[in-house]
Amino acid sequence: MNPLVELTERPVALETFMIAGWHQWADAGAISSGLPQYLIGHTTARKIGEIKPDGFYLFQIPGTHHLLRPKVKLEDGHPKRLSLRRNEFYYSGDRQRGLVLFVGEEPHQNVDEYVEAFLDVVEALGVKRVAAVGGVYGAMPYDRDREISCAYSLREMRKDLAHYAVKFSNYEGGSTIGTYLVDRAEDRGVEFVVFYGFVPAYDFVQLSVLLSGMRIENDYKAWYDLMRRLNYMFGTAIDLSDLEQRGGEIVTSMRSQIDELDKRLPQLEVRAYIDQLTEGFKEEPFMPLGDVWEQELRDLFGDAE
Repeated sequence: MNPLVELTERPVALETFMIAGWHQWADAGAISSGLPQYLIGHTTARKIGEIKPDGFYLFQIPGTHHLLRPKVKLEDGHPKRLSLRRNEFYYSGDRQRGLVLFVGEEPHQNVDEYVEAFLDVVEALGVKRVAAVGGVYGAMPYDRDREISCAYSLREMRKDLAHYAVKFSNYEGGSTIGTYLVDRAEDRGVEFVVFYGFVPAYDFVQLSVLLSGMRIENDYKAWYDLMRRLNYMFGTAIDLSDLEQRGGEIVTSMRSQIDELDKRLPQLEVRAYIDQLTEGFKEEPFMPLGDVWEQELRDLFGDAE
């Protein structure tokens, strides 16, 4: 095993999948850092290993102050807590189907060694497919299904992924840890897909200097929309009712905030701005075959009634 990796357990299942996320740049709506951490608690997953932080992180760069430094909490002069860099693997499942959950810190340096260590664990645990998650802020309706884009490692994956109501990314620019892994996973023949959820964010500066903007910090609606896809893709049965409820609360909260803003500053026509975004938005909901049949049965019996 890679000396940068420590595995305390190697669970075995007929099929094993992985969901991975990082505290990283592409973390809008806390999709990358929050969703895997939520799943660890929700599935009562147990820790099975980690990538050691050695050599991957900078303590500081002159002028950045607290940007890179670990956070410390002191009480009466004595350290109570120091937030160390963690890259941890958790496991939930049985002999039939296993789910590895990973939450890490995007490395500052030595990314090749980091990626090799990560992919070594994927191979050691016999993971069939890795799905990394990330988030990007954008001007889109808050009350519609989130737009999901993706990138993937092996060309033969495209046909399958086309069934998941995703847009295949044509992004060009700085790489995230997810897209870096996509490239390196191809070299090793590993199935790796990274999903990016677009999280509603509105820049009101164009309307008035009195306003800055509005965005969703923890977009449970995006978490829910992504997990519907991953549940179906991996054949898992993770209960999503809590995320569905939280997502609905996000929509209600955003509607209330926008209505209040429109009422307080009607001359800015904030509601009209949101309506304009909605009119130009093409929603692509994920409707697997089972859901389509269920909806058709509802419609059928509804008509009969």
